[in-house]
Amino acid sequence: MRCQWPRALRGSVVATTWMIGLALRPYLIARAIDDGLRTGDWPALLTWVAAILGAGVVLAYLGIMRHRTMTFLREDATARSSQVLLRHVATLGAVLPRRVPGGEIATVCGTDISQTSWALTMVGPGVGAVLAYTTAGFVLNAVDPVLAVVVLLGVPVVALVVGPLLNKLQGVDTRYRAELGVLTTRAGDIVSGLRVLAGVGGRDLFARRYAERSQLLLRQGYRVGDIMSWVQALTVGIPALFLAAVVWLSARMAAEGQITVGELVAVYGYVAVLAMPVWFLLEGGFMTVRGLVSARRIIAVLRLRPDDAGATGTGPAPEGRADLHDPDSGLTVPAGLLLGVAAENPADAIALADRLGRYVPGDVTWGGQPLTGLDLAEVRTRILVAEHDSHLFAGTLRDVLRVHDGVTEAQIGAAIRTASADDVVESLPGGLDAPVEERGRNLSGGQRQRVRLAQHLLAEPEVLILLDPTSAVDSHTEARIADRLHAHRAGRTTVVFATSPLLLDRTDLVAYLREGRVAAVGTHEELLHTEPGYRALVARDAEEPQTDAAAQVGALR
Repeated sequence: MRCQWPRALRGSVVATTWMIGLALRPYLIARAIDDGLRTGDWPALLTWVAAILGAGVVLAYLGIMRHRTMTFLREDATARSSQVLLRHVATLGAVLPRRVPGGEIATVCGTDISQTSWALTMVGPGVGAVLAYTTAGFVLNAVDPVLAVVVLLGVPVVALVVGPLLNKLQGVDTRYRAELGVLTTRAGDIVSGLRVLAGVGGRDLFARRYAERSQLLLRQGYRVGDIMSWVQALTVGIPALFLAAVVWLSARMAAEGQITVGELVAVYGYVAVLAMPVWFLLEGGFMTVRGLVSARRIIAVLRLRPDDAGATGTGPAPEGRADLHDPDSGLTVPAGLLLGVAAENPADAIALADRLGRYVPGDVTWGGQPLTGLDLAEVRTRILVAEHDSHLFAGTLRDVLRVHDGVTEAQIGAAIRTASADDVVESLPGGLDAPVEERGRNLSGGQRQRVRLAQHLLAEPEVLILLDPTSAVDSHTEARIADRLHAHRAGRTTVVFATSPLLLDRTDLVAYLREGRVAAVGTHEELLHTEPGYRALVARDAEEPQTDAAAQVGALR
């Protein structure tokens, strides 16, 4: 509201004018009856009828402007909130998925922001409803004080009846939104891993679990709907009861001659029109309750702060090539070499890669300087942790591979050759101009992995960290990639986390990780002869068939 107070003020003025104007027509109708119809004064009757028509046109215009102004107010608020939230999410970066599930973020961005904006209903129609209700009370007091008292008691009675329901709705809706975020996260996980689940026979199990969680959400949704139905029923029902009471009282007064027939019609019109302000007041209260629930969820995300890994440092990064060192594992990544890392536990490999890429807090140094103290943008530019299942956006294959503006056709061709993705280009109708669907759905697992590898090579980072880059390809393709990768990255630092002997044999050095610590460093051949654990690790990998399904099962494990 502070950001767009002129629009909020305009909405309040227009809504107030419109709602008070609704009470004008009953007055005009009363005058037409008493001054024209009862007395037989046709000129006076036509004059009042013309006034009724004119008031209708003006009120219609005011109603349109009220709705237009409030729509702009809500949409502007939604856009501003989205900008604030998305800017904060981008600032958090890799910290966010470790703190908040992806489904929760999707629910907050997709639903909670709009629900919060709808609470602005209280700004225009809410203010107008209060003033219109007060005005109607003064007008009815001029007709008869008893009628005014009966009508003015309507809102307090509605508040006493509906208020507890709104409080209960707040608690129920909070639990419903939380459960919705959990289910959205689970749905995203299932969809992204559907091929893997089908490969290991787990699709039915996850489908049953999802169905059970969905039924729980359904029951909570019914509870929300149950309360909402009572609120909406009472919103309509209670004003109808007061309307009946007022009509009964005013009809008795008209029969006894205390008020005229025209005043009876006017009183009915005043009370009937008051249903609109009462509805807006209850609607505003209902939207405010839901908005509070949503606002708390948004603020919970905005309160998240980057940790040491995500904080933006001020120190300059090393000039030229420099060694990376991780004290937690004892690993040193020599500058300019192709280093293989074979870990007994895949979780240790992932944790080490995250530390080297500054995605989690750690004591990693780069050229002797703490990595967390360096400018984050420069770290992201010069060090790339390339996961084999990173997201593929939709577009032509050429657009997918053009990771920055300076990429040339020759560079694209070289990266495709290194990633052994020539057959991918040849198999697609249109070659590089062929469309790639979202997440690469029109590609096989092995094709997607090779396209991703080509992307990572085209980024040309100073330090490239590859996580199992050939897990979804056959051994012949893997051998070609291993040979070409060494030549493509010559003179630049490359770390390959893998247990494939075909890859490790082409590296300059191999670091063997046992229980998260470096147990030995040497060439692939040296470690085969000196480290029984390393020999058992890579020999086991050599015995496993390199197929898409096997690689996906390994990734799931």
